[in-house]
Amino acid sequence: MTDKELRQLVIDELEFEPSIDAADIGVAAEDGVVTLSGHVADYVQKTAAERAAWRVRGVRGIAQEIEVRLASDKKQNDDEIAQRALSILAWNTTIPSRDLRVQVSRGWVTLSGSVNWNFQRRAAENEVRKLGGVTGVTNNIKLPTEVQARDLKQRIQEALKRHAEIEAGAVHVDVRADGTVRIDGHVDNWSEMQAVERAVWSAPGVRVVEDNLIFH
Repeated sequence: MTDKELRQLVIDELEFEPSIDAADIGVAAEDGVVTLSGHVADYVQKTAAERAAWRVRGVRGIAQEIEVRLASDKKQNDDEIAQRALSILAWNTTIPSRDLRVQVSRGWVTLSGSVNWNFQRRAAENEVRKLGGVTGVTNNIKLPTEVQARDLKQRIQEALKRHAEIEAGAVHVDVRADGTVRIDGHVDNWSEMQAVERAVWSAPGVRVVEDNLIFH
């Protein structure tokens, strides 16, 4: 597939996705790496555009350069965004909100604190992303540091084997004592890569994932 063909496929996918106003999004492609530029009206559309681009066969990497430009009537004060973020985190019973802190600067939200599970870390970020006035999110929420590398590796390998969409034999897992997990090997598509990452993150004690998977 040529860069021109890949670029057009990404453009078509962005225009097909109903949650995105793609009129002001630019697309460039070079050697399988797609660059998304331009601007959208909210952070939800920015993340949706990246997900849409990943769905296109042939995309091997994405450079995300889309800006969030809020209309003047939708801009909110940072203290209002912070208060709403704290409220939405408190409403989600799966998130230990008392252990989290929220900082907002020009609409950009930084989350910090600690949780026991990665799904809680991701849930906190996903909840804040939904808020109007948010231009970006930095997730600095930490996970537990103590981990038994051998036990963690076994749990991850078992999780990979349970997933029907993953060819577990093609994925190699290495776990370090600090909770960093390196995954190598090959997958058939982006969906399988995402499934591998989800399986790895589902194991308790995983703090960092170094994804070195490659597509066939």
